[in-house]
Amino acid sequence: MDQRMVEFIAGLRAAGVRVSLAESADAFRAVKHLGVMDRDLFRASLRTTLIKDSTDVPEFEKLFPLYFGSGGPPMFDPNKELSSDEMDQLKEALKDLLGDNNKLQQLMKYLLEGMNPTQEELDQLGNRAGVPMARYPQQQQWLTRRMLRQLGMDEEFQELMEQLIDKLQKMGMNMESLQKIGQLAEENLKRLEEQFEQYVGSQIAQNAAKDSRERQPLKGPDLMHRSFSALNEREMADLRNQIRRLSARLRSRAALRQRRGKRGVLDAKRTIRTNLKHASVPVEIKHKRRHLKPKLVLICDVSTSVRPVVEFMLRMVYELQDQIHSAHSFVFIDDIVDVSTEFTEHRPEIAVDRVLADNPPGYYNTNLGVALDHFVKDYLGVVDHRTTVIVLGDGRNNYLNPRVDVFREIERRARRVIWLNPEHPRLWGTGDSDMMQYYPFCDSVQQVGNLAQLSEAIDHLFDSR
Repeated sequence: MDQRMVEFIAGLRAAGVRVSLAESADAFRAVKHLGVMDRDLFRASLRTTLIKDSTDVPEFEKLFPLYFGSGGPPMFDPNKELSSDEMDQLKEALKDLLGDNNKLQQLMKYLLEGMNPTQEELDQLGNRAGVPMARYPQQQQWLTRRMLRQLGMDEEFQELMEQLIDKLQKMGMNMESLQKIGQLAEENLKRLEEQFEQYVGSQIAQNAAKDSRERQPLKGPDLMHRSFSALNEREMADLRNQIRRLSARLRSRAALRQRRGKRGVLDAKRTIRTNLKHASVPVEIKHKRRHLKPKLVLICDVSTSVRPVVEFMLRMVYELQDQIHSAHSFVFIDDIVDVSTEFTEHRPEIAVDRVLADNPPGYYNTNLGVALDHFVKDYLGVVDHRTTVIVLGDGRNNYLNPRVDVFREIERRARRVIWLNPEHPRLWGTGDSDMMQYYPFCDSVQQVGNLAQLSEAIDHLFDSR
């Protein structure tokens, strides 16, 4: 508990709450006298000793459950409800049904054998679900669900439970015991979810505190190299103020490329053919003209994990509108929406706010496959041989059909397909990520975890190809 309190105080400081050494010592003395058994009294003792400004109370209340949640109750022991014979029947039935399915074996070990996940197992599941990259409390529920999915908590689990009950019934187990097993699994599932939720919350808070300790004071352009997921609201506002200046620089570079493109490069074949009338002595020089203003189609994931990147991407692209031939923008969570008219009727910053407000995020409802299918059926006409299609998203699809087949239709029709992913490449293809299935059909896949990477990716759109 002492270590958890040290981490909690570090988390408060990372969030901007001023906590002195004397106040920290007061908190430890208060807890020593009052104890930790009464949760409300424990919270009150920490808030009284650590918080001296009422404006810091909301930050305290937000962080407290992340460090001192319910604690994740231990799994319920089935031996207290079932006889030894019934336990033997249960284990035998599970052994027959599970076979070599290691994922479901681990889940059933928790739910029907009462085993608690070890720290090592929590770390393994958390790493596969992407917990080390998490920095925001609102990601807690989403990542908890991802960890459960790592264990097979989906339709496969429901089918297994039905098969298990049927098999136990055939083995002669009475209805009362079958009901106990169902209740046992349901109770342990709740407890397992609480343990995962507590683990994720603790990791989020520790990640944020660690970032704060390692971070040097950053101003101006240095913020561009900070991960979007690590930015607080003040830093996000600072970056928004830089967007126009950054866009102006990119616009100048794009315009310079355009002027060079108008001059073109020497076209040797046309020059020789044209000068045959001069006995092949070159007199009239012919150049190849390059069309450098791109036609863009943007397909953007506006679910919780990608929204900050989408905001900056759309604002920058439409600030560069005079260097783009045309742009069509689409956003999706569980289906695709054409938002192009917002950007023809409003300034980019206003249009982006309207788009995000009209498409609020949810949990576990991203369906990229359906969005791509809808795009191909209704909007494929905006893509032609001059179009660059840009997909901005993490490629996570909640284990639903990725519809790679319709993505290939887009790739065959477009000039090039670029995928911008805010996640680190080592997370591509982990958990519910379908990134590696889309990867072979992209001309370029780039990480855009911060504004510097995003601006570089946008700058490359104006490269001659």
